[in-house]
Amino acid sequence: MNILSIQSHVAYGHVGNDAAVFPLQRLGVEVWPIHMVQFSNHTGYGKWRGEVFGASAISEVMQGIEERGVLPSCDGVLSGYMGSAKIGGAILDAVDRVKVANMKARYCCDPVIGDVGRGVFVRPGIPEFMRERALPAADIATPNQFELDYLSGLTSKSVSEAIRACGALHAMGPETILVTSLHVEDTPKDSVDLLASGPDGRFRVRTPLLDISVNGAGDAMAALFFFHVLKIGSTAEALSRTASSVFGILKQTAETCAREIALIAAQEEIVKPSRLFRPEPI
Repeated sequence: MNILSIQSHVAYGHVGNDAAVFPLQRLGVEVWPIHMVQFSNHTGYGKWRGEVFGASAISEVMQGIEERGVLPSCDGVLSGYMGSAKIGGAILDAVDRVKVANMKARYCCDPVIGDVGRGVFVRPGIPEFMRERALPAADIATPNQFELDYLSGLTSKSVSEAIRACGALHAMGPETILVTSLHVEDTPKDSVDLLASGPDGRFRVRTPLLDISVNGAGDAMAALFFFHVLKIGSTAEALSRTASSVFGILKQTAETCAREIALIAAQEEIVKPSRLFRPEPI
């Protein structure tokens, strides 16, 4: 399997491509990463160094890949945080090129906009771009609860409301949706839910809530879910394997009190999770 991943890059830590590429490689995927930025570390540290690449740089690298004649073998495109609408346009152009070369290829969009407690944290124009252009082009979307509500214009305080919001996103384009970090009325305070909605049904997985706050887990989750959907085709099984792997990684991260997710140390959790969480049909 070959996946083109267009995301940010940090030298130290695991966010963006540095949270998505290794898990995919560990599962046997050939990943073609295109970096939107090259930073020393995640901006959450408050200080960082590096460079932001423009849309033209992304297009140039994409053109070079296309000139190798390999796009017909590309099975999918993965994107996350977008620095600007112009960069987003370059990403969607890459998606179009891949799909022209391989009509079976799929696009997974992690529509990064904001989060509960933080609100919108992306640049102006990005939320509108996600709603009006990225989601309609996507086959798979992986919003968190805040993004689900923001993009759908609805609220998801209950499971039924979350399903309704997913329906609104389905109507925009994505066939399969994974909602991360979901807390609804019946979610215990010591737990967190993940909800997946696809052509074969709607499913929920509940895992213990870990006392940890790290960046990159969502990026890894989107990559893993994308892979499992492509590989297995079952929404329920993709949800189960993704939730189990990410929980195992985060549990080991919490045990070591690390600020970055323990992606390398906990890599066995990617291929063989130590605890398997089974999906509940809803």
